[in-house]
Amino acid sequence: MEPRVSDNPELSRFEIHTEEGLAGFAEYHLSEGELAFIHTEIDPQFEGRGLGGRLARAALDTARERGLAVLPYCPFIRAWIGKHPEYTDLVPADRRGRFGL
Repeated sequence: MEPRVSDNPELSRFEIHTEEGLAGFAEYHLSEGELAFIHTEIDPQFEGRGLGGRLARAALDTARERGLAVLPYCPFIRAWIGKHPEYTDLVPADRRGRFGL
């Protein structure tokens, strides 16, 4: 089974699942057209498989599809955007400096 990412709005987080179960999540706060990422976590047994990157990409792609601005308070999401500048436009231009983008 290919890892899959889904939005779990009841828990305010995107989750990544493998055939072995829940591998990690990216917690968020949704408010007034903005998706603020707060914390991302990959279970240690799943580290080193690139699942954090898959999770970040899918969550940010979903934000783009929904027309939401992204506020990357989470250091992992912020660093991932920094390495993938094609996602920088999701962060409002007037707030990029605050996140070092």
